[in-house]
Amino acid sequence: MILVAGAGAIGASVAYQLALRGARDVVLCDRVAVAGGSTSRAMGGVRQQFSTAAEVRLARESIAFFEELGPPLFEQVGYLFLATTEAGLAALEERVELQVGLGVPVELVDPGFVPGLAVDDVLGAAFCAADGVADPAAVARELVARAVALGVQVREGVDAVELALRADAVVIACGPWSAALGTELGVELPVRPLCRQLVAVAGPEPLPERLPMVVEAESGFHFRRRGHRLVLAMADAEPRWGFETEVDESVLDDRLERLVRRFPAAAGGRVDEAWAGLYDMTPDAHPVLGRVADGVYAACGFSGHGFMQSPAVGRALAEEILDGASSLDLAPYRLERFEGDAAFPETLVL
Repeated sequence: MILVAGAGAIGASVAYQLALRGARDVVLCDRVAVAGGSTSRAMGGVRQQFSTAAEVRLARESIAFFEELGPPLFEQVGYLFLATTEAGLAALEERVELQVGLGVPVELVDPGFVPGLAVDDVLGAAFCAADGVADPAAVARELVARAVALGVQVREGVDAVELALRADAVVIACGPWSAALGTELGVELPVRPLCRQLVAVAGPEPLPERLPMVVEAESGFHFRRRGHRLVLAMADAEPRWGFETEVDESVLDDRLERLVRRFPAAAGGRVDEAWAGLYDMTPDAHPVLGRVADGVYAACGFSGHGFMQSPAVGRALAEEILDGASSLDLAPYRLERFEGDAAFPETLVL
């Protein structure tokens, strides 16, 4: 039996890809329910615009699957990064050069093409039309449905440890809870939870149908359209490490003010809902992927990027488990990299 522990987007993708490649005894389990954890609370952005080649490649390999899903699961509205300082512009242009060199169709643009966007302070912008936004929970459920149709068993509300002890292979895909399962299996995973908040704003104005994900490069403030609302997020001034997911209402006014300043059409809007979820962070913001012990594999530590990279990750893990090697280069993601002094090279953690 191959046990995939964690039925979020990552675990669902791994289970689906295993079954797609002929594995016949695959069990996907979750301590709660399918898409019941971090996946259900995610922003849902799908981008290839990262600051390191490793992350760009992983995201680039996932886009084709999202394109195949299409609306309403995936809306290819693009990602727009705005730079408002000279330093920010220089970093943006450096990233664009890297991304273009890796085959990402990103370009420097005049951000004025987005209706209603205030760009008087913008010095430069980068846009990738192939990127977009999705419904993370719905995508995860679609993956699970496909996996089940291929014979995968789904077990919800169960403890993965008991099943893991009887499995021939285990994939740890538990997001911020991955380190705990790793400990039970004798593996130390450098993954810890970080609380991140999202805010939904309902406004009086109709929203542009093709509104891209808009990101302020320097502050990390970003927002997207989701139905009749705008969903926005930004890192807290002081990181909130741990499993607590209560909403800090003291930042809501600031977030709404930032939105109105960048998108004046939202003036008069109100905070309709706020919630918090967990990122599974590693010291360098790269995931831990592949074999970590005899019969134990990891797919965790995505630092907020797991959903958008899940198609490529599922394929890579399935290939390594069934074939002994992946067609994707997993060297940057091996657990062994932390035996030295791990840096924090991925700077675009939104």
